[in-house]
Amino acid sequence: MSSQADAAAISTQRVKARARIEVEHRAGRSRLARLYQDGAAKIRLPETSADPLEAVLINMAGGLTGGDRLDWEVSVGAAARAVLTTQACEKVYRALAGHAEVDVRLSVGAGGFLGWLPQETISYDCAAFSRTLDADLAAGAEALIVEATVFGRSAMGERVENGTFRDRWRIRREGRLIHAEDFSVGPDIGKTLNRPASGDGRIAVATLLLVSERGEQLLEPARQIVGDDGGASFWTVGQTGKLLARLYAGDGYTLRKRLMPLVALLNGRAGLPRLWSL
Repeated sequence: MSSQADAAAISTQRVKARARIEVEHRAGRSRLARLYQDGAAKIRLPETSADPLEAVLINMAGGLTGGDRLDWEVSVGAAARAVLTTQACEKVYRALAGHAEVDVRLSVGAGGFLGWLPQETISYDCAAFSRTLDADLAAGAEALIVEATVFGRSAMGERVENGTFRDRWRIRREGRLIHAEDFSVGPDIGKTLNRPASGDGRIAVATLLLVSERGEQLLEPARQIVGDDGGASFWTVGQTGKLLARLYAGDGYTLRKRLMPLVALLNGRAGLPRLWSL
């Protein structure tokens, strides 16, 4: 079969999935308002009476590779509270053609709270991955957004030398941009992560953003958890307070040992999602 035919065959087998969940505050607690699922993207609610409402995102395809597209959309209404996590780590496999793309759209109404807490993304050698995350927060809304990435599973003897990984965040409050960042590494991922000014050999990284005035009170406890392998800061943009923390580690297990207590601290009374474990 020719390379052109190979590419055509691959394109017909790719994952194109999306899911949307809407949460509202009704009768004294946060409740499911709407749920939409298409293709391999599924959302499950393990305990519908809990507040915050906890939902679990599932990619039934078992991972992503070049040409796959996965869209998640979460809407939390005024005064409602929700925590979103994933059933397991998302795996991004070697790409034969194209990029695996994930698009995340979040919105939180006035006085609401959203915890976007997926488990780690694991990128394999020669993977090609691109993620965009856009969040729109109303006045008085709070959000905790976490993304962690592990480049290869060192315990399995896996190393990532080549590939591309891109992550783009845009966070707005009342229409005003309050946080923007673009992370991009590749095509020589291994060499880049080994440089002292970048990873210095560490292959696991995490970014946590808390948009909330209470972030200032949590800064010192957060720094105690982060330790020397990372950092945390708090500042205000207009009337919006935000705490930003970054962690890095030599492997996914070491990263998670600090990531779990940090998520539990920043997530307030919701604590750590039940699916997270060491």
